[in-house]
Amino acid sequence: MKDATALRLVGTLVGIKLVLHFATNLLGPYEFHRDEFLYMAMGEHLQLFRMDFPPFIAMLSEFTRGVMGDSVFALRLFPALGSVSLMVFAALIARELGGGRFAQGLAALCVLANVLFQRSGNLFQPVVFDQLWWTIGLYALVRLVNSDDPRWWLAFGGACGFGLLSKFSILIFGAAVFLALVVTSSRRWLVTRWPWIAVAVVFVIGGPSLVGQIRLGLPIFNQMADLQQAQLARVSLGDFLAGNAVWGPSIAVAVVGLIALVGGDRLRLFRVVGWSCLWAFILLILSHGKSYYAGPVYPTLFAAGAVVLEALRVPRWDRIVRGGTVAAVIAYGMLLFPLGFPIVPPPPMERYLARLGMTRAQTTNIGDIERLPQDYADMLGWQEQVAAVARVFHDLSPGDQQRAVLLASNYGEAGAIDFYGPRHDIPHAITPTGTYWFFGPGDKPGEVTITVGITRLELEPYFGTLDSAAHFTHPYMVAEERDVTIFIARNPRQTLQAIWPSFEGR
Repeated sequence: MKDATALRLVGTLVGIKLVLHFATNLLGPYEFHRDEFLYMAMGEHLQLFRMDFPPFIAMLSEFTRGVMGDSVFALRLFPALGSVSLMVFAALIARELGGGRFAQGLAALCVLANVLFQRSGNLFQPVVFDQLWWTIGLYALVRLVNSDDPRWWLAFGGACGFGLLSKFSILIFGAAVFLALVVTSSRRWLVTRWPWIAVAVVFVIGGPSLVGQIRLGLPIFNQMADLQQAQLARVSLGDFLAGNAVWGPSIAVAVVGLIALVGGDRLRLFRVVGWSCLWAFILLILSHGKSYYAGPVYPTLFAAGAVVLEALRVPRWDRIVRGGTVAAVIAYGMLLFPLGFPIVPPPPMERYLARLGMTRAQTTNIGDIERLPQDYADMLGWQEQVAAVARVFHDLSPGDQQRAVLLASNYGEAGAIDFYGPRHDIPHAITPTGTYWFFGPGDKPGEVTITVGITRLELEPYFGTLDSAAHFTHPYMVAEERDVTIFIARNPRQTLQAIWPSFEGR
């Protein structure tokens, strides 16, 4: 930072955010998220150059669990650190744009008080790392403009390379930056070797993601088609804009920043940065992206907006505007704090949501309205569900236990069994869906199969005998997990190995 007061201010805000993350992960009433079970399972099946999903999250899972163990706190440590890093880079970008203490502090505060970045920093998912790599890439562009030092292209390439290793949405960022270069005076860089060296760096670092796709027959296309059909097709322009507006007053700061970067005089030197953000919005809208997909551009826009507000000079009104902005950002962040940090237990959380009246927060990816936000519902009930499966397994005869296969309907159920199962002395699960399909059916033919989350109607074509062995319910889990029958299926019409290929791409 340019001065010690700015450093202390941003450091204090970073410390507050870190303490909140640590306290939530140590004391919160929720367990692992269904996605976290998947990423831990991916780590256990890690094949760096043969994965249907960018492998960074699986690699980080294995590293974390190997060094720090299996606790919620340990697994979510790096997301918390990634989230506070966003605050640091927002402040650094504000400094590079000419901002002083107020601008740097407000940029960091907008990240701290924003539900989007609170939630992503509390879950072991690629989302927070995607936000971080985009932000580092935009920081590299800002430094490139300020210094005219072409070596910043290497930093840009490194950020995008790790982005490709983490999430394929970095391709949208790359396309947005390319289009921004084309429409601004920064196109001069395209006739130099540096941007193309950066592209080479991207492919060197992110190569495992691309090699895995090629070796597995480009499963990304099936995954995107499924996502488009199940979730993205229903995302309209209005949904996208409304979803971004929910992030609160900090979005007003971002809008000011975007306008200043794209069309204002004060930040005209940084047009390429503004157009990169604008093109990212346009590409996300055209592809029916969810509102949170735009999250990675916001730390940069917060920084730009904060710089503009700091420079505002209108007698009497300038201090009112700056003070009102800070107050509004803090107040909104405090009001929605339970939505960003999963610290409030389910019953009071449900009452809070009812008083808040924000049904969008309870709407799932497929449009259903649950009692809790979907992420919260997906952090409940897994231990109890696995315990129910274990009771069914241990009620089998010793011979049947030796032959038994645990078959789940989705990766959440399978991942929970894989994680909690060893505590109950039960085998790992299989499921012919998503990434788990690539793990395979194992070597048991399915003569005795315990199923969870699969209906009788779905099982009848594959098994001659079905016995309902247990019934699992949980009031706060999502609809597909709330009321589940556990079957014992016997007399398979075909072996699991024979029918497994027919489920590819599901």
